[in-house]
Amino acid sequence: MAESKVTADCIVDLLDDFWSGIKERFRQVHTILLNADNGPECHSRRTQFMKRICEFALKHNIKVKLCYYPPYHSKYNPVERVWGGLEQHWNADIMDTRMTVFRFVQSFTWAKKKATVCFWNKTYETGKKLTAKNMKKLETTIDRLDDTIGKWFIDICPEKIQNKLFSG
Repeated sequence: MAESKVTADCIVDLLDDFWSGIKERFRQVHTILLNADNGPECHSRRTQFMKRICEFALKHNIKVKLCYYPPYHSKYNPVERVWGGLEQHWNADIMDTRMTVFRFVQSFTWAKKKATVCFWNKTYETGKKLTAKNMKKLETTIDRLDDTIGKWFIDICPEKIQNKLFSG
């Protein structure tokens, strides 16, 4: 549970914390597929998000595939179904304190799995973005499917980032 505004930095920090905690169990995994909803914080043209997700891929030496759901297609997004289940679970009770929210989420089960809950107390600055020059350089490390639907399917390869940005 994040107390700060959810920003691109917040999303990637939470992903980094999660992956750091489980990566030993998944040593054989070399690619992570992230399904995203194209929200403003994690849109593929959001410069700060793309910068941070590239840093994540490089830090963990893991390929990241971003796959975005098209607008108005939340019914296909499994996270939206989980949110619907959580809303039914708390059944219009008032979420007036941190502990109330924490207890409801902690007692929630979806597809026979218990939720994992943590408090995230870092405060994030909004409005951070790369300059056009820096984003153009970063774009050389990102593989978009094509010009038409390239905002929907993106591959981020740590070797390409290393070679394009940090070699010679």
